[in-house]
Amino acid sequence: MSLPVLSGAKDWPQVLLARAAEGEVPDIEAAEARGAWEAFRKATGELTPEAVLHTISESGLRGRGGAGYPTGAKWRDCVTQPDPVHYVVANGFEADPGAQVDRTLMELDPHAVVEGTAIAAWVVGAEQAVIAVSTAAPVAAERLRVAVEEAEARGYIGRASDGRSLVIGVREVTGSFVVGEETVLLRALEGRRAQPDQRPPHPSRSGLWGKPTVVNNVKTLAAVPWIVAHGAGAYTSLGSAETPGTTLVQLGGVVRKPGVAEVPLGATVREIIDGPGGNVQGSLKAVLVGGPTGGFLPPDVLDTPLTYEDLGAAGALAGSGTLLALDESACLVDVATLMTRYLND
Repeated sequence: MSLPVLSGAKDWPQVLLARAAEGEVPDIEAAEARGAWEAFRKATGELTPEAVLHTISESGLRGRGGAGYPTGAKWRDCVTQPDPVHYVVANGFEADPGAQVDRTLMELDPHAVVEGTAIAAWVVGAEQAVIAVSTAAPVAAERLRVAVEEAEARGYIGRASDGRSLVIGVREVTGSFVVGEETVLLRALEGRRAQPDQRPPHPSRSGLWGKPTVVNNVKTLAAVPWIVAHGAGAYTSLGSAETPGTTLVQLGGVVRKPGVAEVPLGATVREIIDGPGGNVQGSLKAVLVGGPTGGFLPPDVLDTPLTYEDLGAAGALAGSGTLLALDESACLVDVATLMTRYLND
């Protein structure tokens, strides 16, 4: 099941978990009352695909799966491919050990993920989309399926009255850590051996079944409806100037309040540990940022901002969004060895 949603500072914005923070998992009527599918109706009824693509590009939204690639650039590369068949894949596989950030989002607000996927598909001209979930997250998969069925019953997806057609499938995928990489995930969805493909060409040019494919993390896609509804300028006003918006982090280890929090990009690791995490129990030795491929930050560099560039300069990365606080009882060599073994499995 999903982790507890933690409260951040009062002035920290809520984009991804705004509805989830209200408690129960909403059905589509409750979700619509809280703003769900408003952006999809605006996009398909008032705007053109190019206008939505421009908004996403101007918002500065970057991939939340760890790499931080500009979302608008990825979508545009797919759009410009001459092949008439395009696909969208929402990556919710979440391969890092113990990571439940994506799972929490998919379980608590599946409509945000489905709506974002539908908008992406409409923009790039895809008539089929897949939301990929690990077999270890059956609750998330079931709630996504229910959300898809509800959206079909509303006429948002499926065969729409205006002639649009979009089929969204929820696929449970099994495999090891490497399946989280986009080309490996595409192979797994095709029923082939899960191993990475050579790039280029990137999936936006040759992806699922060799067709142009947008692959985005579910957190990335869940931000899309908010951006379309509120505008690019509203999104760029959040987070930092270089890296706008918010993201989700998972706090674990010796923090007093473990769980998932939505934080503005640019907030420091220390602010996140001390704020939503409630500080730590005991003496802090280091924070492992970004999962097994990330890095250890000692206490004297915890004022590092949570941005792609700043984390990279400090020897860590955004990765899965996990922040694992370790006290003096932890042996960092043992933890690093464990992470290395996991990556080599």
